[in-house]
Amino acid sequence: ETTNFEFPLMTKGGVLLEVLLNATTRRNEQGSIIGVVGIGQDITARLAQEREYTRLIDTANAPIFGVDAQGGVNVWNQC
Repeated sequence: ETTNFEFPLMTKGGVLLEVLLNATTRRNEQGSIIGVVGIGQDITARLAQEREYTRLIDTANAPIFGVDAQGGVNVWNQC
């Protein structure tokens, strides 16, 4: 079983990072959990870019919308 967690992380230098942690349990032969293996990824820049896109869409003077693979509108602004 694998789970993803997003959380803030403060570095020793005082920099705040947003981290995506992908964690998977390790089990022994009997199926008991004996540990966790995790990989962390700095997603600070990606989240900042997503916030900027949202700001640009929400403040546009024209209608902007996104369409998913099934043809449904999944994003729109409030122009």
